[in-house]
Amino acid sequence: MFERRDDMVQYYARRATEFERIYSKPERQDDLRRLESMLSECFTDLDVLEIACGTGYWTQIAALSARSIVAVDCNDEVLDIARRRDFGRCPTDFIKSDAYTLEGVSGEFSAGLMAFWWSHVAQIDLPRFLRVLHGKLAVGATVFVLDNRYVKGSNTRVSRTDGDGNTYQVRRLSDGSEHEVLKNFPNAATFAKTIDGYGSNLEFTELPYYWVARYQLTGMPDQQSTD
Repeated sequence: MFERRDDMVQYYARRATEFERIYSKPERQDDLRRLESMLSECFTDLDVLEIACGTGYWTQIAALSARSIVAVDCNDEVLDIARRRDFGRCPTDFIKSDAYTLEGVSGEFSAGLMAFWWSHVAQIDLPRFLRVLHGKLAVGATVFVLDNRYVKGSNTRVSRTDGDGNTYQVRRLSDGSEHEVLKNFPNAATFAKTIDGYGSNLEFTELPYYWVARYQLTGMPDQQSTD
């Protein structure tokens, strides 16, 4: 069973209408423009599976180059917002599904996208999560991941670290409610170790406030030669 906490799911449901306020922080604007530029060009002629799409902010940018997109999230609240966006000529379907099972997602995709989701997966669950995701992708698929770096004064402070090394933040919504959210901040070395056996040609880029990783899926570990 995955180490997923229901309160985090409820937090993102309740945060739906204020989801994108985080992108208005002045100090992050240069980084965000770089991320948007990178993402808008990396899926040319590819069929993309996006995990935890939220309100579709990054889906809309990926649609500038993608051939098609299937985007999943477990919350109706954010999916309702995402479906109202304009995705131009890119056929874009939204499916309510659990990222840890991807139940209801059919077909084989030539690219995968995770925007600000990797950090919410407990370290013990990453290998199993990746097996589910990679099981939906074709060998050779491009996987694009972007997420936060921890920058004191810009990020919500880390409130605690558990015995497995996962870090947490306590976040307050505009309704006054407080929620403890798992939020990890990997570096290049830990990311490379996690995808070992799955991916090759890893490119890991650190911006002042964000990190970006891109790799090619080589297959599942038990499908590869042990010679």
